[in-house]
Amino acid sequence: MAKTQRLDIVTPERVVCSEEVEFVVAPGVEGELGFLPEHAPLVSALKTGVLRVQQDGKTYKVAISGGFVEVKNSRVIVLADTAEREDQIDVERAEAAKKRAEERLAKGGEGIDQARAEAALQRAIARLKAAGR
Repeated sequence: MAKTQRLDIVTPERVVCSEEVEFVVAPGVEGELGFLPEHAPLVSALKTGVLRVQQDGKTYKVAISGGFVEVKNSRVIVLADTAEREDQIDVERAEAAKKRAEERLAKGGEGIDQARAEAALQRAIARLKAAGR
């Protein structure tokens, strides 16, 4: 059996996962961060993107938006604004959200909150990437 570490992914609404995994790659604000068991203690901000998790030799993905990761004592804790495992993502809804955000950004104007539209676009893209689209 491969050496494992505990992974907890938590949002304000729910615990997305709490399980033993071999490897985690998180989208840090300064680039991707990879964690193996017994990693040195670390706290980092996360950006919207795809978290990759290796468990039992297989990899699954989780779309996350923002938050923080803390690593210590072979435990990875992800506190994210939102998080969805790849098998929970509604692809049609994510594609529609991407299209709406792109239309808002293309339209521009004073009535459009650019930062909010860009954040919505990034969330939709992350969800589609996690779902394999």
